[in-house]
Amino acid sequence: MKPLILVTNDDGIGAPGIKALIDTARQFGDVLVVAPDSPQSGQGHAITLEHPLRLYKVELFEGIESYECSGTPVDCVKMAKHVLVKDRKIDLCVSGINHGSNSSINIIYSGTMSAAMEASIEKIPSIGFSLLNYRMDADFSAAQLYAGQIIESVLEKGLQDTLLLNVNIPNLPLESIKGTKVCRQAEGHWAEEFIPNVDPSGRPYYWLSGRFTCEDQGEDTDIWALEHGYVSIVPSMHDLTAHKAIPKLSHLNYNR
Repeated sequence: MKPLILVTNDDGIGAPGIKALIDTARQFGDVLVVAPDSPQSGQGHAITLEHPLRLYKVELFEGIESYECSGTPVDCVKMAKHVLVKDRKIDLCVSGINHGSNSSINIIYSGTMSAAMEASIEKIPSIGFSLLNYRMDADFSAAQLYAGQIIESVLEKGLQDTLLLNVNIPNLPLESIKGTKVCRQAEGHWAEEFIPNVDPSGRPYYWLSGRFTCEDQGEDTDIWALEHGYVSIVPSMHDLTAHKAIPKLSHLNYNR
């Protein structure tokens, strides 16, 4: 039996990036698509609790069983595992190809990566793919080539000590990409501002804007790899424990 590959994203089921990923993934197994019915960028690990979730079968990708979901990217993964394929193992979850970077701290905010992370929490090997191009008419050919190589390798050899990869592809022609680098997540943050304005009814509103700042000069980071023409591959996880701090905070341990 072929591997079962779940494909999802956060840009919505109609985004060009998910079609590119489906066309790549179908070369390596049976594909099931469950994706949001509208763009969900920046949703992080949000789940739907106050509204019913709706799941509709759609005919968007020839020969591929596909569903659009009214919820978040994480909801899509949950619905796939617990509603659609309860009687079959999902061998791999791939999320994307996202329109824009999910390197560094962006993994925290990313719906693309949160979908993949949710699958990894369910013990499903998972990969999030992002292309550093926000345009809907972006050229995904280089991203597809590297996504195919990574998918094939993960299906054959597994992920060893992790269940989640964060893969970012530079916005370069294929011939200009130097290769791949397995690396760590760079330290960085968003310098944010809220731009005020007034709507036609005279009510004030604010529009979030910001600029990413990298605070890491290391040559072993995803930011360095991308800036130097490499596809970055960051082994990731959902354990947010600051392990190094545990012995240093022993003064907080006390007994009654």
